[in-house]
Amino acid sequence: MSTESWIVVAVVAVLLILAAAGGALLVSRKRKISLAPKADSKPEASTYQAKGGFSFSEGGSGATTLEPPPARIPEAPKEPAKVEATRPGDQGDEIQGAPGRGAPEERDTRGGAEPETEAWAPTGLPGVGDDASTPVDSPKPTLRDVKLPEPTAEPEPEAAEPEVEPEPEHVAEPEPEPEPVLAEPKAEAAPEEPPAEEIVPSGERWGNLRGRLARSQNSVGRALVGLLGGGDLDEESWEDVEATLLTADLGASTTEGVIEKLREALARSEVRSEAEARAVLKDVLVAELKPEFDRSVRALPHADRPSVVLVVGVNGTGKTTTTGKLARVLVADGRRVLLGAADTFRAAAVEQLKTWGQRVGAEVVAGAEGADPASVAFEAVSRGVEAGADVVLIDTAGRLHTKTGLMDELGKIKRVVERKAGVDEVILVLDATIGQNGLLQAKVFSEVVDVTGVALTKLDGTAKGGIVFAVQKELGVPVKLVGLGEGKDDLAPFEPNAFVDALLG
Repeated sequence: MSTESWIVVAVVAVLLILAAAGGALLVSRKRKISLAPKADSKPEASTYQAKGGFSFSEGGSGATTLEPPPARIPEAPKEPAKVEATRPGDQGDEIQGAPGRGAPEERDTRGGAEPETEAWAPTGLPGVGDDASTPVDSPKPTLRDVKLPEPTAEPEPEAAEPEVEPEPEHVAEPEPEPEPVLAEPKAEAAPEEPPAEEIVPSGERWGNLRGRLARSQNSVGRALVGLLGGGDLDEESWEDVEATLLTADLGASTTEGVIEKLREALARSEVRSEAEARAVLKDVLVAELKPEFDRSVRALPHADRPSVVLVVGVNGTGKTTTTGKLARVLVADGRRVLLGAADTFRAAAVEQLKTWGQRVGAEVVAGAEGADPASVAFEAVSRGVEAGADVVLIDTAGRLHTKTGLMDELGKIKRVVERKAGVDEVILVLDATIGQNGLLQAKVFSEVVDVTGVALTKLDGTAKGGIVFAVQKELGVPVKLVGLGEGKDDLAPFEPNAFVDALLG
């Protein structure tokens, strides 16, 4: 082999050695550069552990996902820079061996100057870097596109920053919402304007009863007048009269007494027409209703205290509505009324009574839901004495007559109230639609609180108007009030003559 051949072999060997050395340097740089960002990513993980930074839990627990601390947000770009620098940027480091390249400066702006100094410090072979730069540049001109990952890495943290921006801080602004929340309803307590509404006088209310007792007219009035106006009655006809009275819910004992009086009246006078029969029947029925009873409601004030009216009854009879309607009538007569909401078991009853108080201009005393009814009733009477009220109407909770504990509680209410002022009137509210079933209720209530009067409600919607006769006969207590409908003025004093006229048509 010639000398020239040996020279060529030596040159090739030197070039191979230089290429191997340059490759080793590149591998070492990859490891250092790829490992450096991993150390920087640790602080980024800690930024999501500070859960107490922003308080967004006011509107719900889901706000905790938006609580990264703002102080460490600038370090967030280091995690994406770790991945992008290790892949496309590794080949760019080979070009960084040329002194004229600007890539190292660009990495300084993103990952810091420390990774570059560590990468170049261990080389110690400047000649090798200079010689290797020449052959590497020619085959890899596209490595200059390393700059592309830089903009992709930067927008990611920028996009994260607006998420962390204190926009939710404006969510805390709802705090001023409770400013006037309860201030406005307080003004509602003063609407005493509704009393200006015209209230139908009690004397005119019975004029509407005829049409509302249409069902009772069919079952009692027309049937009886037709039977009695047919002349002499045989036993079969009297049985028909008895059946008609029982259907009208007069009750067995009341029906027996009415038939006996009808026999006597027809025996004394000859009845040949329906008009005559109607007159005889009216006299008998009015007498059976005991017109001599005192049916006035004891609601006038005493010299040193107001009168006290206790309203009792079972559930669903219309106690609260009757109390409100009675208050409306008393206010129309110029009386100062105070309402006591002693039905503490039903929140709707308290609100309903307050509504009635606002409509008629009456003060309402109410306790908390579930409070002791006796204490509320006592407080109402005490307030009535202090305010100089003319009458205190106390609405009690509905209770079944079979519940011994609740009935004892009703007796307790009456006893506690009487420590402050005597109870002048105990009105038992009965539902006329239940017929004879209301008699047992009336008996039990009368034994507990000494019922002094009955208010018969829903009389317009029942075919059993005869319950009035049965109640008075069994209890010996007068029916004082009747409910003729759902209107605010559909409450009237009970008058036997007017009732019988409406019943017979």
